[in-house]
Amino acid sequence: MTTEITAPAIGLAALLDQDPAFRLHEGGKLETRPSVQVRDLDDLSLAYTPGVARVCTAIAERPELADDYTWRSNVVAVVTDGTAVLGLGDIGPTAAMPVMEGKALLFKQFGGVDSVPICLDCTDVDELVETIVRMAPSFGGINLEDISAPRCFEVERRLREVLDIPVFHDDQHGTAIVVLAALRNAARVTGRRLWDLRAVVAGAGASGLAVASMLMNAGIGEVAVSDSKGVLHTGRDDLNPHKALIAGCTNQSGHTGTTEEALAGADVFIGLSGSTIKERAIASMAPGSIVFALSNPEPEIHPGIAREHAAVVATGRSDFPNQINNVLAFPGVFRGALSARASAITENMKIAAAHALAAVVEEELSADRILPEAFDPRVVPAVAAAVADQARRDGVARLPGL
Repeated sequence: MTTEITAPAIGLAALLDQDPAFRLHEGGKLETRPSVQVRDLDDLSLAYTPGVARVCTAIAERPELADDYTWRSNVVAVVTDGTAVLGLGDIGPTAAMPVMEGKALLFKQFGGVDSVPICLDCTDVDELVETIVRMAPSFGGINLEDISAPRCFEVERRLREVLDIPVFHDDQHGTAIVVLAALRNAARVTGRRLWDLRAVVAGAGASGLAVASMLMNAGIGEVAVSDSKGVLHTGRDDLNPHKALIAGCTNQSGHTGTTEEALAGADVFIGLSGSTIKERAIASMAPGSIVFALSNPEPEIHPGIAREHAAVVATGRSDFPNQINNVLAFPGVFRGALSARASAITENMKIAAAHALAAVVEEELSADRILPEAFDPRVVPAVAAAVADQARRDGVARLPGL
């Protein structure tokens, strides 16, 4: 495991010189390259004037031709305002750029999808939506990233309403897809199905609410969500509209106490809150319990301790078994949506992605292998095919299947 070098410990100058992360990032992680060669005047006359004018005129007459004769159909905008970056919080758009570059790098490496990192110097919802809408003609999809809750819900909703290209907030839906895939397989390892499980989701931010929503759509037996003040329920008068909506359709058992109290007898714990969970709470769960302690860099409970009580344990880290990582989802989701030229990413497409991801390792399941690894070459083709097929079933695809 790499030792973390911190600026206060050795000084910023030494940090820049010694930390391999800085060496890797020097000059940025991305560049643009041409997809055609301009070798002589004939090529120049086709790639630029006068030949390019004929293509522009055709697109002006039939705008959908832009998907065939520009890069748009294979390029995604990775957009943030820098208000909720990793576990660092509101660090602003400039400091968010390394993360957005990294996201674009992963899009290309894993999914063959080109993308452009865009860090916007505005946080007002109206300004964010207006800016992204004005940029949208250049892109085949919009990946929202690291925008703080609850604004992220409104930004995504409004963009989905006005744009006819896929809009996907990865902090919500990428996390939810991978969690659903992992939970489906963890249930199988323990001899159950999704509908047999009662889950407690700790964290009512973007990822927690999205995970709860997707688990309900996929048919989980029961799910309750908690925030720092306890389990969400309809008797609370301190909930924002998004939490209130979830409270109204979850927690059928009527829990009103703390997260740890709700865990008594529960089958599943999903941690997305950055808080800690005491060992006794995990020990109070049902036999054969499943623990997803996903906060980074420190899980809600150390996996070694959780394994003393749970049958299956997962984290968000790569140095423990069963890493729940969004890179298992978003490259394939966009690869499939772009290949079908989908006008949106539907809930069914997300669930199809989760089922396809889970199926990659369904013949290899064990308590320490409920998901494929990020570099498994089967992941993106499987997820992309499932997403594209579901897009056609849902009527949002503009290209027929092969």
